[in-house]
Amino acid sequence: MTRTALVEQIRAKQNYLCVGLDTDPAKVPGFLNRFPDPVFEFNKRIIDATRAHCVAYKINTAFYEVSGANGWVSMQKTTDYIPSTHFKIADAKRGDIGNTSALYARTFFETLSFDAITVAPYMGEDSIRPFLAYEGKWTILLGLTSNPGAADFELQDHGSGPLFESVLLKASKWGTTDNLMFVVGATQTDRLARIRSLTPDHFYLVPGIGVQGGSLREISEKALTEDCGLLVNASRSILYAGSGPDFAEKATDIASGYAVEMADCLLKKAFI
Repeated sequence: MTRTALVEQIRAKQNYLCVGLDTDPAKVPGFLNRFPDPVFEFNKRIIDATRAHCVAYKINTAFYEVSGANGWVSMQKTTDYIPSTHFKIADAKRGDIGNTSALYARTFFETLSFDAITVAPYMGEDSIRPFLAYEGKWTILLGLTSNPGAADFELQDHGSGPLFESVLLKASKWGTTDNLMFVVGATQTDRLARIRSLTPDHFYLVPGIGVQGGSLREISEKALTEDCGLLVNASRSILYAGSGPDFAEKATDIASGYAVEMADCLLKKAFI
């Protein structure tokens, strides 16, 4: 999906919500166990319940890989079920030597037909370049994460500011604003204005609202751009809004609530 197509979807729906399909097999409601693939059946109902209120879906591959071959089948079926109008993200955090990364890129962009994949930048440009080679696909590079371990490397000052700032500045030259996004954790709002000043035109994937406590309004105030520039992800708060037969309806309520708040933020930004 091109940047133009993504922005058109955001404009049409007046929201920038990404629903995380990080489906824990242990949390799938028991009544779905009568289906051949309970994880897919759960995801299918979540997608049906939220598709009108979001522009993207993010699949954290670990929640599928844990089930071995069956998990990969569930993931492929889920990816295929997501409408083509929605941006599809593989949250896989790959990154390896060039020929290995090339195979990862083929896996997620060709075999599984995702629009984007998250990658780790530690091994440098040659580990990222194979992902960027795909026209119409996106590489989403880890910028500043919300976990406590961010203090171990990302936030360490190496003489010219925190390491994550150097990563953002260097990596922004590898790709373009049409094929490269950055992950910025929702709990890092005190640094968002600075991050936006360093990468003014890039899209950000922002996980961490809902259960993790990130403020949607504060994120939006500090990082929205003229063409939005944000995909804000919510996973557990939507997936597990309910655990009974009405779980999908409750997911709709949460997703639509986020969408309404996002529409208000876009209105204040004069995003029409």
